[in-house]
Formats: sequence, C-alpha cells, structure tokens
Amino acid sequence: MLTLAWPLLLLLLPLPLIFRNKQQPKNLGGHLLLPGASLPTQIAATDNSQHSNKRYWLIWFFVVLACARPLWVGEPIELPTKGRDLMLSVDLSGSMQIEDMIIDGKVVDRFTLIQHVITDFIERRKGDRLGLILFADHAYLQSPLTQDRRSVAQYLTEAQIGLVGKQTAIGEAIALAVKRFDKVEKSNRVLILLTDGSNNAGAISPDQATQIAKQRGVTIYTIGVGADVMERRTLFGKERVNPSMDLDESQLQKIAEQTGGQYFRARNTEELEQIYQVIDTLEPVARDQLSYRPQSELFYWPLAIALIVSILISLTQVSFFRAKPYFNKGGR
Repeated sequence: MLTLAWPLLLLLLPLPLIFRNKQQPKNLGGHLLLPGASLPTQIAATDNSQHSNKRYWLIWFFVVLACARPLWVGEPIELPTKGRDLMLSVDLSGSMQIEDMIIDGKVVDRFTLIQHVITDFIERRKGDRLGLILFADHAYLQSPLTQDRRSVAQYLTEAQIGLVGKQTAIGEAIALAVKRFDKVEKSNRVLILLTDGSNNAGAISPDQATQIAKQRGVTIYTIGVGADVMERRTLFGKERVNPSMDLDESQLQKIAEQTGGQYFRARNTEELEQIYQVIDTLEPVARDQLSYRPQSELFYWPLAIALIVSILISLTQVSFFRAKPYFNKGGR
C-alpha cells in the first residue's frame, strides 16, 4: 500500500502562488531587466512563459511530495509469540586486549573472540529479545531488550576496549541488568555475564547485586574468559605464564549458583559456545501477539524527477539564449 508519512506537508503546494501574487512586479512580467537587454515585452514574447511556469510548478510539486515521504507499506508480519529475554553484559576492561585466544589458527585478543562467538549467538536467537550492557569502570546500557538482533550485533561489533574505562565493575553490570528487567512483566530474566577479571570498580559489590538479582528472579550465567597458559618472550627466552590470574572464578561461580544459573570457563571458542545448548533448553515465555508492517522509502523517486525536470529546463534556457541574443548594440 502506498502512503505518506507526513501528508500535511502537501498544504505547502500553493505557497509559491501566494508569494508570487504579493512580490512579483507587474510591469516586468516576472522577468529580471538587465542593463543593455531588450525590453521585457520582447522577452515574454519569445520565452513562452506560461509553458515555463508549468514546468516550475511540476518541480515544486515533486519536491513537496518528496518532503511528505511517500512510503510503500507491505503486508503485516506476525512476530513470534514465544521467546526468551536475554541481557548480554560484556567486559570492556583493559585486560580484554590480552592476546591468548585462537580463532581459526590465528592468535587474537579476548574481546575479538567474544565478538566472534557472541555475534553468531545473537544471530541464532530468533524470537528472543536481546539487550546489551558494556562495563568497565562503570556499566552502561548499549541496547535495551529488543528483537532487532542486527542492531545488537552491530553495537557489539562497534564496541572498543577501553571505551568505558580500564577497570571491572561486575556489580554495576548485574545491578543495571536487574533494573532493566524490572520494566518487563513477562520475562525469563536471563543475564549472560562475560568477564576476564574480578570486581575492582563500581558503586555496588557483586554480592549486593547478586542478592538483588536473586530477589527479582534474575538468572545469571557467568562466563570467565581467558587461557590457562600463555607463552611470552623474555630476554632469557620463552616463559609460560598464567594470563588469567586476575580471573575471580570463585566469585563468578557464587553469582551463578545463587541465582540458579551456571558458570562456564571459556578458554577457547568451543568452550564459549557451550552457552548455546544451555540457553536453548530454557522454556520460552509466551507473549502477546505482535505484528509489524515493513516500510520502504520512496522519497527519492519524486526527488529524482524534480532534479531531472530542473536540468532539462536549464539546458533549454541555455540553448535559447545562445540562439537568440537579446542585448542591444549600444548596451554594455
């Protein structure tokens, strides 16, 4: 179905006629008198002004029509009536740039691994509503719960390490997720928390936030990211170190157990993908039947027509003045 987003803008169509009647000099017939040019009456006789005015009106019509935003509205599409509400909380602290992960044989940092796996996870969540929280020194809501999976994946792809600080505010990330779930009536209330460290920032502790989450019925699945062993070069050769010594696994296990969730250790891609199977076993929550109608913008069509007509008028006038010069011999 063809419709207009802003049909009231069509009231602007007679606007040039109003200004023309008020401002146009009667003795010039709408033409500009230049020094050394022939009389306006001579120009009017050769210019065919009535035909020209029709073309200007045509341009104005299509410009106003484009401003009114014509839309093509498709048939209604029903959204799934069952799904899960999942809030993803991703750590952006400085330690996430440690390169101890491998994707397809290539060494990458921890956040790149999370982006790689979670983006695929988001694409598989058809029918679910997803939200995204990024945290470091503090926690910030990047996306509320939505079925627009593409936007959530895009927000995660565009995120940068250190964007919201260098430290790790796990408590704030949990508290913010609980606050967002309070605005949803029918919900699974599932939080997936990914971090590679321990809580060392924020205004609320993980224990306090966990108790609040437990009272509000929020289930938390915690994921500790980081390899057990990493080789690094020194002046005396290679040495093996534990890059995940700052990971507080006991704290993450405690958070998951108290809220009815599970703790996962993600040392590689395969372990991180285990969360898929667990989330798929959760019972979807029934929702009200919702639908939407896809819309396609069509404003560029009338705008293109107006541009083409204006170019044709310009070319016609250039050819006309070249063929018939109006300047007097004595003019300067």
